[in-house]
Amino acid sequence: MNKKKNLLIVIIVISLVFIFLVGFFIFNRHMLKTNFENDILPFARKNQNTIFKINKITFFSSCDAKNKTASNSNFTIEDLYQYTDIALFITSTSEEKTLENTLKKVSINNIKFTSSPTLGEPKLYYKNINNFAKSEISEENLINGNLDFNITSEDEVNLDKPTLYNNLANPIVLSYINHNIKTDYTITDTSTPMTYDGSLLKRCNILLNNIACSFSFDVYVTNNLSQEFKCTIYIDIPLDLDNQSIYNGNITLKKDTNFNFYRYR
Repeated sequence: MNKKKNLLIVIIVISLVFIFLVGFFIFNRHMLKTNFENDILPFARKNQNTIFKINKITFFSSCDAKNKTASNSNFTIEDLYQYTDIALFITSTSEEKTLENTLKKVSINNIKFTSSPTLGEPKLYYKNINNFAKSEISEENLINGNLDFNITSEDEVNLDKPTLYNNLANPIVLSYINHNIKTDYTITDTSTPMTYDGSLLKRCNILLNNIACSFSFDVYVTNNLSQEFKCTIYIDIPLDLDNQSIYNGNITLKKDTNFNFYRYR
């Protein structure tokens, strides 16, 4: 009799434990589903339509140098640097300009060099679009951590400082500069005239894989409805294309992209 009673107790305990575990599993699954819906569904509703995107990036890559000394027999380079100007075109899916698809705030931050060159010192600068593809270094426009743009609707503005038109009329222009690839380097072969472009890399015996670079950054946009958007941009510095190399002087690349901004607030 006691054995039957004990067996019954064991069966009841096992049944209760099983019911508890099943109930806990169902409850936990329900909570996960609820949390997922609370997180994902509002995000999905905010992003039913793409408002802003970057569908085109133009690159110009070349090289330049600061001379320390020059004579009939040699050139001594103080700073050999490779630069790539980058124009990112923010567009809207609608041609009609509204509060939803015009700019109120724009910033760049979270810059990460995912693959750094083994030679040189890479830095990123803001650049005036009127100086695109020109060799210049504007230290006051060096990006340290983040870059905030002035947003304007005026016709005449000074683009020497980070400025964007609120109607998306001008691109974001950045300049990647890899400084000090070679310093105090003397070129003794003066039979060929010095050309201050990508051919300098070859004359200074620089392998392109030693200056290859990839990086990313986040672009934050607020529209005139105070809705906030984010897009992460990935950049590979173009040094060698199918039919040409920076060794030939320079490279221009117009690249179609598909970087969409997602609304997070």
